[in-house]
Amino acid sequence: MTHSVLLDTSFFIRLLNDEDPLHQNAKDYFRYFLENDIILKVSTISIAEYCVGGSLDELPLMNIQILPFNLDHAKRTGEFAKAIFEEKKISNEDLKPRAIIPNDSKLFAQSDSDKSISYFVTSDSRSLNIHKMLSKRIKPRFEIIDINIPYNQQFGILDLK
Repeated sequence: MTHSVLLDTSFFIRLLNDEDPLHQNAKDYFRYFLENDIILKVSTISIAEYCVGGSLDELPLMNIQILPFNLDHAKRTGEFAKAIFEEKKISNEDLKPRAIIPNDSKLFAQSDSDKSISYFVTSDSRSLNIHKMLSKRIKPRFEIIDINIPYNQQFGILDLK
């Protein structure tokens, strides 16, 4: 099976801003994925989020497959959001702003529904926390890559530069 990754909005924000502290990490991940024939995907949801402060033509879409949000994703999103809200009640976890939960749920549902997606790639600490909460009730089929961790550490690659 071909492996792919779903790239979060926060990944693109870091990748496209050379003054961002995580710019080099995002660039290294991007290069690693391309060099290792890992298919890059972006959700239409992340594109919409990016376009709030950026422009569609800034995104490197020639190297990335666009994943539209569909009916199967919507069904799985409901299951994920329910689990997250139930876990929130038990843990008293503060997930403000609340609006972040539906988009994370949607992106996670897309990652879980696409059998080729192995990783959801982000730098967003709220996404990481929401994924942990979700995992207490539902075991998603994908893992999270936090780009705060350099790619060579994530994949156990020796940096022999």
